[in-house]
Amino acid sequence: MADNIIELADLTKIYGTLTAVDHLSLTIRRGEVFALLGPNGAGKTTTILMMLGLTDPTSGSVRVCGVDSTTNPIEVKRRVGYLPENVGFYDDLTGLQNLVFTAKLNGIPGNEAEKKAGQLIEKVGLTAAARKKAGKYSRGMIQRLGLADVLIKNPEVIILDEPTLGIDPTGVREFLELIVELSKEQGLTVLFCSHHLHLVQQVCDRVGLFVNGRLLAEGNIQALAERLFSGSPYVIEAGIDHSISEAKGHPGEKYTAGWLNEIFKSVEGIIAIDIKDNKMMIQCSRDAGSDIAKTLVEAGAGLNYLNKKEYGLDDIYYRYFEGGEKS
Repeated sequence: MADNIIELADLTKIYGTLTAVDHLSLTIRRGEVFALLGPNGAGKTTTILMMLGLTDPTSGSVRVCGVDSTTNPIEVKRRVGYLPENVGFYDDLTGLQNLVFTAKLNGIPGNEAEKKAGQLIEKVGLTAAARKKAGKYSRGMIQRLGLADVLIKNPEVIILDEPTLGIDPTGVREFLELIVELSKEQGLTVLFCSHHLHLVQQVCDRVGLFVNGRLLAEGNIQALAERLFSGSPYVIEAGIDHSISEAKGHPGEKYTAGWLNEIFKSVEGIIAIDIKDNKMMIQCSRDAGSDIAKTLVEAGAGLNYLNKKEYGLDDIYYRYFEGGEKS
């Protein structure tokens, strides 16, 4: 059973009259890729700073790699790699030289530092630019160099704060895929904040939805969808052919709502049916796709296609942040 590598318990940070983080409790397991999602000002960066021991909590506790970040921040920093939203390097040094410098700061001897830096340069796809000055790097190249920089000390956890800002969609996808690859290869735990919802969905084991300093929900996509859309967690989309005017037992009758309700009476779990043009949307309390297809075919309906709608992170995010969840 995986152990918890990040443990936050009732973590709170108050600045004057502003509660930046409000009694946050969260655990992240070793080797997990976890995304903390929320609008600007939600308290994500403040939470990260408390994890790293860069600011003290007002109350509550934070442990990373089994170490209390408040009382022993130096030990946490030894074990955690952190890539901030805006990472900086020495512009007059090459990418490779910057990495070697970081390695030496972390106590890695010269020859070993150069070898490690070269391996990471290759791993993040910067071999061709290794001897190019960092001041000439693009935003995407800087982020890749930043990822190599946080990995140089062999951390147990890497924390990435908005790591994909300013990168084109292809670069974002490649960057996130690289993170997942490294997590699997090295058993790294990854925590990152990002607003690229559809891409986050593809790479994360779990997500946490964070707003106004509070964690509204956390879990995998399926669990969050089932919680938010519990009334009708499944939606089946069916393409129908109106040119077929006869159906078994209903000569000459077209696809009216009444006819559809009649033929679907025997299908368990159907909540509502909406039909428009050549498409019907059927809300269900269970995955009734196969029964719906069978019923339509047996009724002689002109079925062109059948799709099951999967609620994605976009649906979940906007349900929470645009009025769907207020608690």
